[in-house]
Amino acid sequence: MGTIVQLKVYGKNSEKVAELALKRISDIESKMSVNIKSSEITKLNAKAGVSGEKLSVDTYSVIEKAVKYSKLTDGSLDATIEPIVKLWGIGTDKARIPSKSEIEEKLKLVDYKDIILDSKNSTVQLRRKGQAIDLGAIAKGYTADEIKKVLIDNKVNSALINLGGNVFAVGSKPDGTSWNIGIQNPLDTRGQYLGTISVTDKSMVTSGNYERYFIVDGKRYHHIFDPKTGYPSEAGLISTTIVSDNSIDGDALSTSTYILGLSKGIKLIESIKGVEAIFVTSDKKVYVTAGLKDSFNLTNKEFTYEER
Repeated sequence: MGTIVQLKVYGKNSEKVAELALKRISDIESKMSVNIKSSEITKLNAKAGVSGEKLSVDTYSVIEKAVKYSKLTDGSLDATIEPIVKLWGIGTDKARIPSKSEIEEKLKLVDYKDIILDSKNSTVQLRRKGQAIDLGAIAKGYTADEIKKVLIDNKVNSALINLGGNVFAVGSKPDGTSWNIGIQNPLDTRGQYLGTISVTDKSMVTSGNYERYFIVDGKRYHHIFDPKTGYPSEAGLISTTIVSDNSIDGDALSTSTYILGLSKGIKLIESIKGVEAIFVTSDKKVYVTAGLKDSFNLTNKEFTYEER
């Protein structure tokens, strides 16, 4: 998944259950990774504009959910972003700034409305040749939810799942208290926090411009692309954290609200029941939705807490 996976599992069979969870991660990755030649996504992309690909329940349901969030966010989340992702190569040794004409050419292929879903036969087809799906903005969330299922099915009621920015606090801590999770300071090295949040049985997903990027002439080019421009999103946010019951929702919303920006992002989150958010702007201001005001603690004095 291109990240460090960390599992803390408590209970009698914790080691055995952790191994089952890791197997489930490998299973999902083998189906959904664009970097694995035998994956279902790779096979689906190879047939773009020609025919559909029959998919497993896992992959079909994640693509279906991605399309749902594309509609909800007016295309801010778009699983057909892969041609743009590949063009920039951020996170690989081929990272570069493409020309405007290259971006415009690839941007023509980005349109979630060209994903044809056939639920009856579990097939997905891309309408045009050259189109490609990348589930990077949603698959980790699905994986965290599936790991939680493995843990619960095996009677684990206290665990912490961390898939590089996708955190799921399963139940409470073994002593019955809430988990305290650090919110990454997007302007500092990994592990340096701007605040903490106290949660029980919740998913927390953070998207930021610090995860994968390269710098040219002092400008940072990060991996969260705006599907409307083909460039890294510059809507004034440098970090978005979504707190929700399901990680797949948090994953999709952390990316899309980052692209939407502060006012549209807050409006979207406030319209969805049971979902809360923490937004950090480029001028070091922190905005927290109403449901998190009692559980969020800003600890870094460089940042200012803003009331909504």
